[in-house]
Amino acid sequence: MSFSVNTNASALSALFNLNGTTRDLNDTQTKINTGLEISTAKDNAAIYSIAQQLRADLRGFTAVKQSLDRAISTADIALAAAGSISDLLIEMKEKAVAAADAGLDASSRNALNEDFVALRGQITTIINNAEFNGTNLLDGGTDTISAITNPDATQNIVIGHQNLTLTSGVMAITAAETINSLANASLAVTNVTNSLTAVNNSLTVLGAGAKSLEAQRVFAQKISDTIEVGIGNLVDADLAKESANLQALQVKQQLGVQALSIANQAPQAILSIFGG
Repeated sequence: MSFSVNTNASALSALFNLNGTTRDLNDTQTKINTGLEISTAKDNAAIYSIAQQLRADLRGFTAVKQSLDRAISTADIALAAAGSISDLLIEMKEKAVAAADAGLDASSRNALNEDFVALRGQITTIINNAEFNGTNLLDGGTDTISAITNPDATQNIVIGHQNLTLTSGVMAITAAETINSLANASLAVTNVTNSLTAVNNSLTVLGAGAKSLEAQRVFAQKISDTIEVGIGNLVDADLAKESANLQALQVKQQLGVQALSIANQAPQAILSIFGG
């Protein structure tokens, strides 16, 4: 056996092992605190790069869902308004047909005309209020719905404008349409019937577009969920495993401290040789 006061190999070895345990313990604590097995490129450069790209796609799909949500709300407003206009036209046709009865007296026809004009005015009111987020698909403008459908913003769904105004739209009735005479009532029956067909065609366009938007919204959510799970599979830590590792490393660290303490006491044995 040889002794040296210049070099304590046992202490150096114990210190080396203790430092390694401390590093492992810090890594484990970081994983538990962040919930991530791979939190920086230093942990695993390739996996971290893949995860970052997936995170970018996930953020892109968040924007896609927001765009689709706005588009769906705009389409829903337009659909509700167009549906109400269709209902009004049905009532107006009833009034026009009744007023087109040649045996009807003038007083009754005038009463029907008042109801007809009131219903006609409601169409304009509905169109003027069929707006969401500054977009009105039913007025005399040119607004359209355009929603992005992919995280690169290179694809979209477009729903065209449906002009239902009484002055320049697809409807045959005009802003001055009346049924106050037999001739006007007969003409109004035809105009209201044609207008109802036109509005129902617009409803078909809007309904199909809204259905496409909602289907795309569901798909975007599924894709987002899948990407999020994929990221988790790549970088998330197994917390149950790391918790067990933490306890083991804490015990190992305590033992390492004791081993270092014992190793540091070894040079004291030299004093006993000299009777110290």
